[in-house]
Amino acid sequence: MSPIALTVTIFAIMLVLMALRTPISIAMFTAGVVGYVTQAGWLPLANFLNTQAFARFASYDLSVIPLFILMGNFATQGGISKALFEFAAAVMGRFRGGLAMAGVLACAAFGAICGSSVATAATITSVALPEMRRHGYSGRLATGTLAAGGTLGILIPPSVPLVIYAILAEQNIAKLFAAAMIPGIIAMLGYMVAIAIYVRVVPGHAPEHAEAPRLTLSALWGIGPIAIVFLIVFGGIYTGKFTPTEGAAVGAAATFIAALLKREITWAKFKHCFYATAEASAMIFMIFLGADLMNSALALTQVPGQLAAVVQGWGLAPLAVVGAILLFYVVLGAVMDELSMLLLTIPIFFPMVMGLDFGMPKESVAIWFGIMVLMTVGFGMLAPPVGLNVYVVNSLAKDVPIAESYRGVMPFLISDTLRTLLLLFFPPISLFLVKYIS
Repeated sequence: MSPIALTVTIFAIMLVLMALRTPISIAMFTAGVVGYVTQAGWLPLANFLNTQAFARFASYDLSVIPLFILMGNFATQGGISKALFEFAAAVMGRFRGGLAMAGVLACAAFGAICGSSVATAATITSVALPEMRRHGYSGRLATGTLAAGGTLGILIPPSVPLVIYAILAEQNIAKLFAAAMIPGIIAMLGYMVAIAIYVRVVPGHAPEHAEAPRLTLSALWGIGPIAIVFLIVFGGIYTGKFTPTEGAAVGAAATFIAALLKREITWAKFKHCFYATAEASAMIFMIFLGADLMNSALALTQVPGQLAAVVQGWGLAPLAVVGAILLFYVVLGAVMDELSMLLLTIPIFFPMVMGLDFGMPKESVAIWFGIMVLMTVGFGMLAPPVGLNVYVVNSLAKDVPIAESYRGVMPFLISDTLRTLLLLFFPPISLFLVKYIS
């Protein structure tokens, strides 16, 4: 079998197993076994598995993932989301479409201590959706807003996908977090502008006049613990007081203390935080193992290296190559989750991009490309026919058809497209804060 045919076979096996609802980690692992055995045999595969699993899971850098997930679970179970939405509603409620904007603002603030898109969408939806419907917002606008706002959970640091990219690309996590800050804020503002335009161009989806809740000392006090946690974690990371892994540990502990102070967390919720963290971490690490084996099988075919050489031989503009990769991510997002996409494709695309001349230092190219991938992964969380965030939010809105939720995210996908083009053609936007990180 030729290398190209074998590569196609490996991907076909993975996609067929995914279509049969096989967990993505097992689908990639099985496809990798077939590809590896076909080329090298069973004994080399056994030797590879004997060493690779320990080498992967013994990495100190991986410990940052469960710590940030635990931090997000403490925030979710500790009642922090309600305080965030009440404050955001008091600030934005006076504007037309203000409660929808408040939902976006609450998602951005919650994402700053969560790191998960789905968790952000589900948590803020449980608080904001009843209020939005009670004030006369349509199911389309309410669910579309909260699904889009949930993507801010990975666009604004800390971001689990960005941590995984840093590990795969061997880049500085703190610099990647700094690079994601301005694009994340642009995403938040872009969503709020999209809401403001939508409620005026398409009337009937939001009340003409809304009574804004008063901004009280109680509302300000409610967001105090969140602000303190954010300042401790990222202030410590960016000033060099502790590493990102240490920052994640400090953040988890601080978020737990904040949850205790709000008197929302019970013994049952406390245990649930650890169970949910263990389950999510195990899922991510199993995907790591499956992706490692599949990528090793693909590396044996030498097709990824040949593909990189072919692309460089075409003489295409570097931005055109990155644009094509981002379009591929949009298509791939229809069948895969964000973590699987990163683990499977970064080992293939990253060397290809690093071999192109963008007129920037290699580290800057690596960081900028990571931010571009992160933006596109967020796009995949909304785009039909899958759009995981849309499914999650719609499942909490029993009276809203899924088609209405997909229509609701369209203005935000337009905003995502414009933002991605802006960051693609103007890399200094993403790299502005990086120069202040040593």
